[in-house]
Amino acid sequence: MNHIHRIHRIRRSLAVLAGLAGAVLALAGAAPAFAVPLPPPGGSGGRAQAPVQVITAGGMPGWQIAVIAAGAALVAAVAAVLADRARLARRVTATAS
Repeated sequence: MNHIHRIHRIRRSLAVLAGLAGAVLALAGAAPAFAVPLPPPGGSGGRAQAPVQVITAGGMPGWQIAVIAAGAALVAAVAAVLADRARLARRVTATAS
């Protein structure tokens, strides 16, 4: 029985590791949404820069997309854990006779 418990523990650890890796990849993919452009070094060189007007015609900001993706990943992880626990609860255990 020890071998079976050890295999289940390793399998569970690998599943948790895969979930964490997926979350890190999702956040790394959303990292450009949080990027801020830096001004060039040395200032504007004495020239006055014209003010820039940003005209948005719709769409969704990148940070909102990143938050939605992180929330969806969290919901999927919780659903996977609950489904795994439900599957383990329904499993018939073998009894020694």
